[in-house]
Amino acid sequence: MSVTVWLAARTIDYPDAGGVFWVYLNWALGLKAHRCKVIWLELVHPHESLQKIASKMNVLRHRLEPYGLADSVAVCSFNDTPLSADITRHSINMETSSEADLLINMAYGVPSSVVKNFRRSAFIDIDPGLTQIWISRKQIHIAHHDIYFTIGETVGTPGAKFPDCGLRWQYSPPCVSLDHWQRYPASAGASFTTVSNWYMDDWVEEDGGGYANDKRSGFLPYIDIPKQTTQPLELALRLAGLEQERKELQELGWRVREAHEIAATPDDYQRYIQESLGEFSCVKPSCIRLENAWISDRTLCYLASGKPAVIQHTGPSRFLPDSAGLFRFRNVREAVLSLEKTAADYDQQCHIARTLAEDYFDAKKVVKHVLEKAIA
Repeated sequence: MSVTVWLAARTIDYPDAGGVFWVYLNWALGLKAHRCKVIWLELVHPHESLQKIASKMNVLRHRLEPYGLADSVAVCSFNDTPLSADITRHSINMETSSEADLLINMAYGVPSSVVKNFRRSAFIDIDPGLTQIWISRKQIHIAHHDIYFTIGETVGTPGAKFPDCGLRWQYSPPCVSLDHWQRYPASAGASFTTVSNWYMDDWVEEDGGGYANDKRSGFLPYIDIPKQTTQPLELALRLAGLEQERKELQELGWRVREAHEIAATPDDYQRYIQESLGEFSCVKPSCIRLENAWISDRTLCYLASGKPAVIQHTGPSRFLPDSAGLFRFRNVREAVLSLEKTAADYDQQCHIARTLAEDYFDAKKVVKHVLEKAIA
């Protein structure tokens, strides 16, 4: 019997960010691998111009076309303001949502009036720790769902450094579609890379103050690493015109690329990762402070491509390794040693990386677990 699942995503406000698209696409492809009928649900701002919405939706459909989802797009409003017929004319009718088996909400802001139309609903938290802080401080509102998943291992556990908001959180790892992310050889002259926004106006309040929570702040303690390793390091960044920042990074030994030039589309983003030696990346400060055992969906794409990843430690994990295929460093010395160890045993580390993706993050396995829990 066919199962119909609506997947609430948030991509149309990021038309030049191929990595954002893959966050949700990997889940959609996992659902399709289980022969689910997938409806891709996007949230739009009801007061945005029809021309702008139509342009964004055209980009989305074009990107979904290679995966058989171009005609399976629905739209709803961020609030209860009805959308005009001109906006919804070429989309799946929202009234059919009552016939679906499940809503998987990864877009956070799906209105309660929409969520309650579904027979079953599952919320997936992709910002572990921060999500719970935002909810507890009423900075965001999440509609009631039948079940709540999180990609943070420590969410809802004794000793967690953030509240559980009175909800029962069930752990699910993030996922990657192994059928679409195959092992791929690095290009000549490749570097260890990552793709990121460099600076965002992201501030986390906490008792007694707060802290900046952007990638730039995460990288600053490790900014001199290129001078301490023999391995080439490259950052594909959205620098928002910060040319002085680019110059300073290059003077420190970083290769710097514009993310919107080399990873704007899903295909470009995939190609950039696949042609890299591996990933080197720090995390946002919140992951360190909250010890959420978070791992990036981007890192999974590196692992699935047979690329070892050297990333910052985000807290104790029940299964994430610290020094095999995936290296999790706590300080500069560990970061440098991890890069050199990876390069010295590169072929084996590539094999281990792919095996990690197969064992723990395979979209088919992850989605199967979620469906079994969510559809009672």
